[in-house]
Amino acid sequence: MTDSDLSVLRERAENGDRAAVDQLIELATERGDMDELRRLADKGNTTAADQLIELATEHGDMDELRRLADKGNTTAADQLMELTGD
Repeated sequence: MTDSDLSVLRERAENGDRAAVDQLIELATERGDMDELRRLADKGNTTAADQLIELATEHGDMDELRRLADKGNTTAADQLMELTGD
């Protein structure tokens, strides 16, 4: 996917196209693009948040898990506790 294609996809997602959002999440997950997933998760997309938690867990990114847990994400809090043994 070219940068231009990605820009069009993001624009469609911004305009409420759920299929575009789903495609962005899928692409970001495949690429390991935590920034894209974070952007979508911060807009309230739970699927993006779940994928972000999965990637953060795989990479041992405690800061990201803490950030999500601090925002009230219980899955992130659970993962953080599991990884830290708290």
